[in-house]
Amino acid sequence: MRLLRLFFAAFLFAWVGMVAAQAPQSFAKPVLASAIPKPGPKDLCPVCGMLVAKYPHWIATIVYKDGHAHHFDGAKDMVKFWFDPPKYAVGHSREMMAGVWVTDYYNLQLIDAKTALYVIGSDVLGPMGHEFVPLANQADAEEFLKEHKGKRILRFDQITKDMPVQLDNGKF
Repeated sequence: MRLLRLFFAAFLFAWVGMVAAQAPQSFAKPVLASAIPKPGPKDLCPVCGMLVAKYPHWIATIVYKDGHAHHFDGAKDMVKFWFDPPKYAVGHSREMMAGVWVTDYYNLQLIDAKTALYVIGSDVLGPMGHEFVPLANQADAEEFLKEHKGKRILRFDQITKDMPVQLDNGKF
């Protein structure tokens, strides 16, 4: 009986190892902010064509599972890209993305775009005018909203495809 249990345990161990080796890349480690490549002096926003490095306080970055990245001159252009990647980069899709990052307005550090909060309609303009101003937490978002006459605080999942164009047109 003991030999049968040992055989079964060895079989189970080998089977789990084989399954894990064949697991899809979707189980890859998450991208850490410290591992995100910085835009170079010639990196262009794929949405508007602006030089991204000129606006370090507004940089947003999408990192792909294969390690390459697209940099944006603000969260607004990153959101435009998010809703239609092939329009701006042929052969790219959301499924290929490993992480989405924005620069927090107050601490100027990259934060996860999906957990950030965004204030719209404020008196603070980004490189392309009205912007989704990224903030790391609710307290900062509420403070920014009051200090800069913002209209709304949004979570990433509340942003719709038409909102970036509305911001371009000064509608909040």
